Amino acid sequence: MQKYFQLKSETGAFHLFSVEHIFTLFIIGLLGVFVMILRNKLNHGRPNRVFRYVLFILLAVSQICYHIWLLFHHAWSLKTSLPLQLSDLSVYLAMLMVMTKSKKLFAFLYFAGLGSAIQAMATPDLGAYTFPHFRYIVFFVSHGCVFLACLFMASAEKYRPSVHALWVSVLIVNLYGACVFFIDRVLNANYLYLMKKPKTASLLNVFGPWPWYLLSMEAAVILSFFILYIPFWLLKKRA
Repeated sequence: MQKYFQLKSETGAFHLFSVEHIFTLFIIGLLGVFVMILRNKLNHGRPNRVFRYVLFILLAVSQICYHIWLLFHHAWSLKTSLPLQLSDLSVYLAMLMVMTKSKKLFAFLYFAGLGSAIQAMATPDLGAYTFPHFRYIVFFVSHGCVFLACLFMASAEKYRPSVHALWVSVLIVNLYGACVFFIDRVLNANYLYLMKKPKTASLLNVFGPWPWYLLSMEAAVILSFFILYIPFWLLKKRA
């Protein structure tokens, strides 16, 4: 059991689209389907509250346990452990969203949170950690819950993103990226991968060298936001 919590993993390195990875994505996707199927039962009363509380607890516990794990192994540092990656920041914002039912948070998280969570889960920067290591599990629990929280607000609560919210989200992400860039320079860090590409397999690997891949990343963000908006554009067109 101890080997599943070690800093230097003995479970083997993470392999993109391995059986474990695909199965994990399948389970999270299946939970998303159940959320949409049960949306009418989850949109009010006790089921609504219970589901939101469960999401909040899973998100909170995953982050608390992760940082305790880093501290226990003396591995926590300003350079690598701050929740400044967009997908990590989205975990904290999702906690606030499910408790407050904030439409403004949803408007941002549907694009930036859902988009970053999907990207993080599809090409995770997990290095030496694979299933069933603690780091692997806590990563997919936190990002999977952000994914489910956004689907829940859209399907059960019937919140709807807009084109205006899309462009506001693009602006916020860029302003946030500018702030993180200066933090990276001060700490000699690589939050948001603004200084260099991740060592593991990533979409950034096809975007060219630094700094040109930052422009490609900007285009990819905007494109992903529009793709996420397509279901609601189709619904609006049908109505």
